[in-house]
Parts: sequence; structure tokens; C-alpha cells
Amino acid sequence: MSKWSQFFIKNTGLGPYVWVVFYILPFYFIIRSSSPYEIALGIGLIVLFFACYVMAFVSKKGWLVFFWTSVQILISIVMTVLFGYVYFSLFLAFFIGNLQNRVAFFTFYTIHLISTIVTVNIGFATKNPIFITQLPFVLVCLIGVVLLPVSTHNKNRQDKLEGQLEHANKRISELVKLEERQRIARDLHDTLGQKLSLIGLKTDLAGKLIDLDAKQARAELDDIRQTARTALKEVRELVTSMRGDRVEDELFRVRQILKAAEIELRLEGDPTHLDTSLMIENVLSMCLKEAVTNVVRHSKASVCTIAFEPSRTELVLRVSDNGVGMAKNTVRGNGLRGMRERLEFVNGSFDIESVQGTTVVIRVPNMPKPPEKEEIRA
Repeated sequence: MSKWSQFFIKNTGLGPYVWVVFYILPFYFIIRSSSPYEIALGIGLIVLFFACYVMAFVSKKGWLVFFWTSVQILISIVMTVLFGYVYFSLFLAFFIGNLQNRVAFFTFYTIHLISTIVTVNIGFATKNPIFITQLPFVLVCLIGVVLLPVSTHNKNRQDKLEGQLEHANKRISELVKLEERQRIARDLHDTLGQKLSLIGLKTDLAGKLIDLDAKQARAELDDIRQTARTALKEVRELVTSMRGDRVEDELFRVRQILKAAEIELRLEGDPTHLDTSLMIENVLSMCLKEAVTNVVRHSKASVCTIAFEPSRTELVLRVSDNGVGMAKNTVRGNGLRGMRERLEFVNGSFDIESVQGTTVVIRVPNMPKPPEKEEIRA
């Protein structure tokens, strides 16, 4: 018995039993009639009402819904006037609340409300004894006609919005996962690309020095070993914690790779006093890494100039060289595509000017760092 009680409470509650009472009541009202013709008419109207009720639910939408609902309203009016049975209006109130079309809902809600109020007033005007003896139930029925469609309609709308919200949250979760995968791929590309370029340059340099200066060649091999270890460490840190990089730290690595490539570095501006958020600085450092990597790989330059131009609203980073310029098909590379995606994430942008060398102009919004909380001393 406990299992059956739990089943009904969890799945249906008392709602079905209440509706069963309303299914039985119309027969009680009809049997009280003395005329067999009235009883036959009442039974026919009851069967027709429930048939229309089922057909309206099956139709779901379209002109058939309007037709079956109109027939139900007419049957409810006839049952109220002839037999004093006003409770069909509750069935209609529940059904109208389930109409998804707003125009249909408000139209039938208004018609049903007006027709119910008019027929109830007719019953009281004609001094129908059924209305007099069941006055509290009739008033409850009128309240149900007013409130039930609105509450049902709002409940269905809320369920629909919750479903759309759940679908949107799932979609956002999928997009976040996709963006995270792409971000990790870009970070691995940028991190390993720079280190491998540095290892390649130092390997070529060590190969040239091995016969000329063995001591210097061993030093370059030590740097290669250290760079490989650093790359492995950065990849592990990237995968485990996805830490952010500072521009100042990135400049230290930039000096190393430019020195190994025998490219002179000229620095303009003060990168140690960038009053911007860590997220912006992280994006800026990764873009700086990609820009310098392109200078080393493609420019054949002898000088690389890095300029920081902070202002109140934006921070501009210029990476220029005196090399051969950048080919048009290079602009479509994975590195620059990743740079563009990173900058778009923080509402930034970049432009490439290839006149007497190449200049990459990176612009990001200047978002000041949040103030650090002061410790409260006792």
C-alpha cells in the first residue's frame, strides 16, 4: 500500500480524482430531470462535449481547434441554462489556458468569461433552485474561470521558457567547451612555435660554431637543452592550469629569441607600468609572442621595434621590422587567425602594414586593474 500511495503522490497527485468528480457530476444533474427527452438531450450533450474536448486536444492547432472549442462553449452555455450545470466551464478554462496562440487564448478567454457570467446571471435571474443551493460552488467556479486559464497559460509559458533556457545553457556549454579547445590549441601553437623556432635557430648556430668555436657551440647546446626544458614546463603548466602570461615576462623571452636570430631589439615605452587587467595583458603577451615569431621566421630583418602606447581608453602595441615585408597569403596563417580570435574576445583588433618592412598594430581596450583590497588591521 505504501508503494501505491507513493506512486500516486509523485506522479499524479489529487488532480485526476478532482476531474473524475467533474466527469460524474453532469449525469447527477441530468438524472434529476423528470422528462426523458431532457435526460436523453443531456446525455447526448455530455458525450458530445467530451468528444469535442478530446478532438480539440488532438488537433493541437489550426482552425479545428477553434471549431471544437466554440462547440464546447455552446454546450457549456446550454448545460448551464437547461440543467444548471456550470462546471463544464472549468474544463474549458483549463483547455483555453493550454492554447499556445496568444490571440486565440485572449479571444476564447474573453468569450468564455463573458458567456459564463451571463449564463450564471440568467440562472439567478430565473431563480433556478440549483444555483441558489450551490451558490458557494458557483462562485468558486466563476473564480476558476477567471484565474485558471491565466495561471495555466503562464505555467505553460514558463515551462516553455525554461526549456528554451535549458537548451540555450546546453548550447552555451558546448560553445564554451569548443572555445576552450580552440584556446588550448592556440596556446600550444603559440608556446611550442616560439620555443621550437628558438631551438631551430640555436641548433643552426651551434652547427656553424662547432668547428670555429667549440666552447661557444657547447654554450648554445646548453641553451637548447634549457629551452627544451622550459618548453616542456610551459606546456605542462598550460594544460594543467592555463596560467596567464605577463607582458614583462614575455619580453624576456622575446629578447632571447631575437638575440638568437641576431635581430636587434628596440623597445619604446615602459612595459612594466601597464595599468590594465590580467586578461588584457595575457592576450597582449600572446599576440606579442606571435608577432615576434613571425618577424623571426619570415621578415629577414635586422631590427625589430616594439612600442607600447598606452592611453586612457586603449592600449596600442606596435611590432615593426625592417625586413622584406609580409606576403598576402601569410596573413591567413593559423597564428594570425588565432591572434585575431583572441583580440575579438576582448573587443580588440589588429592591423598589418607592409611598407618598408612589416608593422603589426595591436589595439586592446585599456581596462584598469581592480584595486587591491587593503588588509584590515586590528
